[in-house]
Amino acid sequence: MSVSRRAVLGAGAAAVPVLSAGTAWGAPDAGLRATDPGAYISFTSGAFSLVGAPVVVSADDHPGVVRVAGDLRDDIARVTGVRPAATIARRAVLVGTIGRSPLIDGLVASGKLDVTGIRGRWETSLQTVVDHPVPGVDQAFVIAGSDPRGTIFGVYDVSYGIGVSPWYWWDDVPPVHRDQVWVRPGRHTQGTPAVRYRGFFLNDENPALGTWAPSYFGPGKAPGYPGGFNADFYAKVFEVLLRLKGNYLWPAVWGRAFAEDDPENHRRAAQYGVVMGTSHEAPMMRGIEEWNRHASGGTDPHGGTGEWSYLRNAEAIRAYWRAGIQRMVDQGFEGVVTLGMRGNGDTGLPDGDGIELMREIIAAQRQIIEEVTGRPAAETPQVWTLYKEVQRYWDRGLRAPDDVTVVLTDDNWGNIRKHPSPQEPRAGGHGLYYHFDYVGAGRNYKWVDTANLRNVWDQLHQAHAYGNHGLWVANVGDLKGNELPTEFFLDYAWNPDRLPFDRLGEWERGYARQNFGAAVADGTAELLARYGQLQARRKPELLNRRITLSDTGQVVYDDLQTPFFFGHRELERVTEEWQELARRAARIARRLPAAVQDAWFELVGYEVTATANLYALRAAEFTNLLYARQGRAATNARADAAEAGLATDLALADRFNSQVADGKWRGFQTQPHIDYGDVDRYGPNAPWQQPEKDNVALPDVLFPAVRRIEVPEAAGLGVSVDPDGGSMTLPPFSPYQTRPQQCLEVFNRGRTSFDYRVEASVPWLVVDRPRGRVAEQVRVEVRVDWSRAPAGRGEGTLTVRGAGESVTVECVAEQPPARGLRGFVEAGGYVAIDAEHYDRAVGGWRRLDGIGRTGAGMTAWPVTGGRGDSPDSWPRLEYEVSLLSAGEVTAWAYLSPRNPALPTGAGLHYALSFDDEEPQRVDITAGADDGLLNAVWARNTSDNVNRTATRHTLAPGVHRLTFWSVDPTVVLQRLILDTGGLTPTYLGPLESRRL
Repeated sequence: MSVSRRAVLGAGAAAVPVLSAGTAWGAPDAGLRATDPGAYISFTSGAFSLVGAPVVVSADDHPGVVRVAGDLRDDIARVTGVRPAATIARRAVLVGTIGRSPLIDGLVASGKLDVTGIRGRWETSLQTVVDHPVPGVDQAFVIAGSDPRGTIFGVYDVSYGIGVSPWYWWDDVPPVHRDQVWVRPGRHTQGTPAVRYRGFFLNDENPALGTWAPSYFGPGKAPGYPGGFNADFYAKVFEVLLRLKGNYLWPAVWGRAFAEDDPENHRRAAQYGVVMGTSHEAPMMRGIEEWNRHASGGTDPHGGTGEWSYLRNAEAIRAYWRAGIQRMVDQGFEGVVTLGMRGNGDTGLPDGDGIELMREIIAAQRQIIEEVTGRPAAETPQVWTLYKEVQRYWDRGLRAPDDVTVVLTDDNWGNIRKHPSPQEPRAGGHGLYYHFDYVGAGRNYKWVDTANLRNVWDQLHQAHAYGNHGLWVANVGDLKGNELPTEFFLDYAWNPDRLPFDRLGEWERGYARQNFGAAVADGTAELLARYGQLQARRKPELLNRRITLSDTGQVVYDDLQTPFFFGHRELERVTEEWQELARRAARIARRLPAAVQDAWFELVGYEVTATANLYALRAAEFTNLLYARQGRAATNARADAAEAGLATDLALADRFNSQVADGKWRGFQTQPHIDYGDVDRYGPNAPWQQPEKDNVALPDVLFPAVRRIEVPEAAGLGVSVDPDGGSMTLPPFSPYQTRPQQCLEVFNRGRTSFDYRVEASVPWLVVDRPRGRVAEQVRVEVRVDWSRAPAGRGEGTLTVRGAGESVTVECVAEQPPARGLRGFVEAGGYVAIDAEHYDRAVGGWRRLDGIGRTGAGMTAWPVTGGRGDSPDSWPRLEYEVSLLSAGEVTAWAYLSPRNPALPTGAGLHYALSFDDEEPQRVDITAGADDGLLNAVWARNTSDNVNRTATRHTLAPGVHRLTFWSVDPTVVLQRLILDTGGLTPTYLGPLESRRL
């Protein structure tokens, strides 16, 4: 059967078949080649040249398919400078949907196009070159989809392959110009997505999106509408969502009502082919803002009336819900209906958490769905999201009907709270709600991307391994700023098997190459990986507070203490790591052409440079507070440096707002990130809520405030040890220390400089700068000449003289016999071990490079291995350690802050032992059993580590330390043995020497 030119451009089409909710997805047929994105595109040679070929689509196809053909024309023009026509020619690109496009159906009927392995699947596409497809056409490149979104994804895969970034508009990424663009021979497909619904949630959108969007997209459509979040805005959101192969959106909610802010919004979603949902707090296709706008007056027949309480206002609430489902039916958009009910304002239900009430609510909602649609409820996709307190219903035995997709969640900080149980299969399957942005305890994090892809991979891999494939949605905040984790999340949801852990670096290189070019791809990928690990140590918003626990278990915020410590030079080390990262970013930026500079700044440069500056600012700020207590002459210079850092922060934001892309993003970089925690200014929620007043974000200021002191004219000697000055005793020296030197600082308490000298009482104490002149301060490094030091314990002093004064510093050297020492050796009263440096691994283990705050993590493998009955069945890691002292040893395990997500429940356990003693079993979730907004959880997630301890009595000598993974999903980062000399650190001391 042949297809005429008229049939190519017109004629009706049958409805496309789609899979039902319970359909299983499989691999493509053997004749197809599943490819990485755009892998069939070549810039040198191939079977079909895209340059000059028209892009043709049937007008009777889905509106989203007709529209995306226009995007492909635009994309080819962006890359080649030649815009394709839309009418048929001897060589053409043919775009269409099986069962909906007469063009594609004609090719299938004539035997020119084999759609085996494509037809009837969910969102699957085929790209192939066909010779003589129809009379008058010599050759065609065909992009055929199993359904409209399959076609759309197939088209955007071509766009990706020719070099158009999904972020071309959102981050002003220019493609590389190509004179030639070819399609390689063969039949290509990206396969069928592993997760049925994949998308993101625009959330916490104030002040960034909420400031920028009204300015860019114009004023409100109706009185009271805040502006900006209209159909033109959402068109840009829908496009990038589809370019990323996502299909599902939760729209912005805070002060926004998707359906009301612009009546065109739902219709635009339908035109693009995007599935709409509503968040966990907004049931029955109604945004909670719709209720808030009408609750008091009840003037809108679709609005709410009265109190948001099902117990006290059920009739009004049911009418409100009915209107939401009726609107979905009347407007004909595709939606997934949220069931259940939470309190107004993203809180717990004010009616209490009784199971019978929630069962009644869900039953009433499903009855409404059936009455309005005229079909069984199971034919309308529905979700019930177990967010925060809602998970308690499930844990107490409440189950949604079997066709409902049960969405499991993380703890808002990237740690999944529950996995599906193989013993409870569901026709509706399970879903995942995950966070890259959050408002709440221990603190909001909304400013820049803080996701570590290694951690994200681990959690998504677990979800996939436990059979969670129904619906995945990520909270991406303002979207812009979280591009990298958003793209990774949706890529992984499409095909987890294509992204094993070992390919993460390859994925990052592809991301860098797509956005900045091949020349800098390797360096940028390494930079992004390091950035993610450094950011995952602690959110930038938390840098001015350390969360501790009181004796009663309550959260305590220490106002005047940076989370990184002065001891062990920790604050200095972490600050320098960020400065080096910023220098690396600057070197890459200098290699980029001018056309790419805006994209670089938006996607990499700003977040790296601004975060590095924030670390330098905090280092200066907290050093200033320390110096002020010590009366140092350098105090005020540190205050100046902190305030200069604030000025730099504001200047970087101003560059983003006014210079990038000729001011396109004016008002976007307005998220507070420095002034958190001032209760006097911002009230009782200040420990976690962003600093705002009258709902307008204030300019960032320093909290705690820097101090300035009056510095006398006369010189005054001061000495500080390592460098907090709390004691005039250096930490013990040992030949087995990782860092052989200690330091002290000689400082001035006045404005007149003076000469100093350092005198050692014993010949084995060596000082690098024994004399000199002090204007403000001088750092002196001290080491031990072990060839002259006594065996065993040696004691000595350093006397610092200057400005007519002297200070004595006590020193101790510990030189034990070297014979018989093996493994990690105690020094300074501790042993520090990085998890990956084990001597023996028994059972299945996987090393996850970069997942830890300082290095790799070790996790039992596979993650579905289950809990063993006895130590004989537990995977274990063995480490050899040499202890030099006898007595009680506290063994600290530093683990990723996971939740008891396993279907077995009952905590999350490891065990630890020395030699042949009985393993001590530890539940790392004890005290935070529901993983929900309690003190232990707030500390662990803010520190991004779970620290627990066991105690052992040991003799000096060589010991075998064994870490047992009782449960899978435990990730071990470090082991620290405190033999009596461990001093406070945030990351733990540097790893001990290993013999």
